[in-house]
Order: sequence, then structure tokens, then C-alpha cells
Amino acid sequence: MREQLAGIQFAATSSAEQPIARASAQLTAFVGRTLRGPLHQPIIVRSFADFQQHFGGLWQPSPLSYAVEHFFEQGGRQAVIVRVANAAAPVTLSLKCGRETLRLEARAPGTREFLRASIDYDNIESGEEQTFNLVIQRVRSPGSERVEEQETFRALSVDPQSPRYVTSVLLESDLMRVRGSVPMLRPDRTLMPGTNLPVGYVSSNPDGDDGKPITDYDVIGSAARCTGLFALENVDDLAFVYIPPLARVIDVGVSALLVATRFCRDKRAMLIVDPPSSWESTSEAIRSLKALDFRSDNALLFFPRISAMDRLRGRVEVFGNGGAVAGLLSRSGEAVAAAVTEREPEPMLRSSAKLAREVNSSDRWLLAAMGVNVLQSVRNPDREWPALRTLACGASASSDWSYLAQRRFSLFVVNAIERGTRWCSGSPNTASTWMRVSRQISNFLSELRSAGAFASVPADQAFLVICDERINDEADGINILVQFAAMHAGAYHSFMLTHRPGGATVRPVMVNRFEATLVVSRELEQEITLRLTPKDDLISVLALN
Repeated sequence: MREQLAGIQFAATSSAEQPIARASAQLTAFVGRTLRGPLHQPIIVRSFADFQQHFGGLWQPSPLSYAVEHFFEQGGRQAVIVRVANAAAPVTLSLKCGRETLRLEARAPGTREFLRASIDYDNIESGEEQTFNLVIQRVRSPGSERVEEQETFRALSVDPQSPRYVTSVLLESDLMRVRGSVPMLRPDRTLMPGTNLPVGYVSSNPDGDDGKPITDYDVIGSAARCTGLFALENVDDLAFVYIPPLARVIDVGVSALLVATRFCRDKRAMLIVDPPSSWESTSEAIRSLKALDFRSDNALLFFPRISAMDRLRGRVEVFGNGGAVAGLLSRSGEAVAAAVTEREPEPMLRSSAKLAREVNSSDRWLLAAMGVNVLQSVRNPDREWPALRTLACGASASSDWSYLAQRRFSLFVVNAIERGTRWCSGSPNTASTWMRVSRQISNFLSELRSAGAFASVPADQAFLVICDERINDEADGINILVQFAAMHAGAYHSFMLTHRPGGATVRPVMVNRFEATLVVSRELEQEITLRLTPKDDLISVLALN
């Protein structure tokens, strides 16, 4: 359908006809302790000033705050922050109700929630003895008149039977909620100090607590309650996830890394891992890696740590490098460009950060063989340097995925296809839908081919899309088989994507293009066999659990 208005043409198309977006996957998630802010709620920030507004800025007990600063200094564009805490307590606020007290408490725990409240009876009929208006403000500091956030609630009631019952209505507040029981009398009007003039404010009590240093369990959180790391479950477009050190001298534990790696695999993102603080040399790093035996094609690690100015202490300190690495990778270009370029850019730090220790050229290659990348603060005089690696280090099902650029590219392709074909989850499981899905994905992959992807094979062997009766029946859900060429000649990456009304699943599969049967996994744990005899290539698919 086309419409024209003031010389401008508008074209409306169905979702199936819209191209799959080739957006840059560069969103980095940080999970850890902050000075203030809501718990277990992912919030996107686009600058360090944004971070200061939502989470309070730099705080010495918070390595995350320094990591976010390094991220933006090194070229990061946007980050999503999840605050976690250990035994932190919220401030309270006491409103007099005659001889009783209505107590409110902050939604976010910590000592830096500076809140105040005002009560008035404006536009409330004189006979309404249970009704009142409430204004809640967050201010910059105690006694400050600089208001950072304000909420107004009109015609609240202390009557539990009222639809405007204060306890129920404040469930919608981002700042405060009712703590304990509600008195039968409404709160007294707040007056300006020393006068009978409205409107005054009652400030929050100094009874908040920032809690103890966080642990691996706080970071991991709960999948059922969507806390900790699992607060990111519904965040789209994640490229990297980073868990900063738990404290200045406490590294993230192996348990948190293992859970985070599994989470990143399911979300098709990359986990950035800090080098342990104990790594003082290349030999020590290699020895520790062998002992740890931590391998994953969804994780990456750079060595060494970085030195940067601690603006709170006024001196140079050593920090984990994950925030700087995320910023560096974000500015180095989108996943497609990183995969098709003839030569990767050097992992160069900007001048705001230096290397905590130098690494010579021969050690770079030794570390690369173990899946460890090396940061640089000056340009490498050598004409050749190791390609950036993942921590797969030969343990992956695909040799491509030992290399960071190729792993990022494959994740980008699958994520883009999954997002771009979500429209079909509500469509009938018919030949018409299958054909539209196949055309949409084929167009997307053809565009990537034109941009330089899949260059290791001829154009007619670059990719394969199957969405028809061979892998679909009347069962709930639409199955899509996608295969595209790897960088190494003769190798392919293959995935089975299933769209259902409740969401989508993606499973890697192995494809043999010269067999005469098609084996497709209908369930995550069980395999069934389905026959097909295509005209051209005969393929066999074995689903990997």
C-alpha cells in the first residue's frame, strides 16, 4: 500500500517483506555493585553522565563504576547496567498521622537515596478525612533544592477498600513504597519549617545501608526471579557481558564465570573475562590457564590489566581491563566489518589507560595459542600479530569459533535472523509462510555476501535456507534451517531456529551436504528421523544437544 502526503511517499509492507536489520551488535552489559540505583533492573546508559545520574558515579567499593568509566573513555557507545547488592537496606521516611506514623521506604537500597515527601489536601473536599495528595522527590544531596526526580500522586486514601489505597498505588512508584501497616488517619499536612504555610517537605531518615561486598551468588542471581545476571534475560542485542571484580582485591569466582558463560551461550553473546590479579607474567598466565581448564567459544580474555587514574584517590591504580576491552571492541566496528576485513585492527588502548605490564612479541604468540589476547598501548612494530581469539582454544566444534571476529559474526547473523523473523511466530504454519521466511532470510544473507562475507566458497554455495514441509508439519512452531559458509574452506555453520508463540529457540546443528536423509531434532534431548529426497543437494542434519 502506498500513500502520498505533501510530496512524500509512504510504503507499507508486511513484516515478512521488510529486510532483516543489519544493526551493529555492540551493547555491553555490566553486572555488579553500584553506589545507588534500582536492583536487578537493566538500565541503558549512553554516557558516563547517564551512569552518574542513575547509579551515582564513581565509588571506591564499586569496580563496576570504574569499568563503566573506562568503557566510555575507550570508545564505548551504550551499556546496560544491572545493579546487585548484598544485604543493602533502603532509607525510610516517616509521615506523621496524628499520633501515628505512615512509614515509606525507598525502592532502591543504599545510603545515597536522598528522598523527601510532601503532603497537601489541595482540591480535596472538606468532608474527605481519609484522602490526601503525596509528592515524592529525589534530591541531589541532603538539604539540596536540586530535584533529580519527582512523582505526584493525587487523591490517595488510607482506606483499604478504596481504589486509591496508598499501599496499592505506591506499587507503581519508582521511588518509594509503603512499609508496614497504614494508620487509619491520613498523614498531616507538611508545612514550611517554623510557619503554617504549605508546602514543606519531610526528608528521609539516615537509616539506609550500602551492604557488604558482593559475592558470586549475588552476581549469579536467580533465573526464576530474574535477578542478578538473569535480569538481562529479556535484553535484546547483547554483544558483550562483563562482570567486574567483586571488590578491589577480589576476582570473580569460577562458579560465576561458568554460569555467565552458559548464559552468554543461550543469549548468543560474548563474556569478557578479566585476567586474574595474580597473573604477573606470561609464564604464570599460561600455567594458570592450564590449571583452570576454562574453555568456551562464548568467552574472551585480554592480558594484561590496565593502569588508569583513580579520580577519587588522585593516583594511578591497577584495574581489571574488561570495561576498556568492551569499549575498544565497540569502537572497532560492527561484527560484519570485523569478520570480512583482511586485517584486524590492533587492540590499541586510548591514552587514558596504560598497560599494567609490558608483553613482548614472542609472548603474544604464546598467549594467543592459549586463547589469550594482548592489549597494546603503542603500535606493534611487527608486520604480523596474532588474530584475536576466544577462549575456545581448539575445544570448539568449529575452528572458526576460536577466532573472535568469526565468532562475533556468526552470533550476529543468527541473532539478526532470529529477531527479523519473529513475525512468523503468530503466522499459520503453511507453505505461504515458509516461502516468505525463506525469501526474507535469503535476501539478508545475499546482502552479507555482497558485503564480503562467505568469501571462502562460490556464491551458489555460500548459504542454505530450508523452511518447508521437510522440517515442518502441523506441530506447534515454525522450524527454519540456516547454514552459511565458514571462513575455513569446506566448513559450514548450521542452526535450527524454531519460532513459537511463546518465544524462539536456536540450536546448532551439524550438516553433511552429501547424505540422502534428513535427521532433525524435534526436541532438545531426543532425535527423530525424517526422510527427504531433494532435487539438488542431498543433506543430512544431526542436531547437537
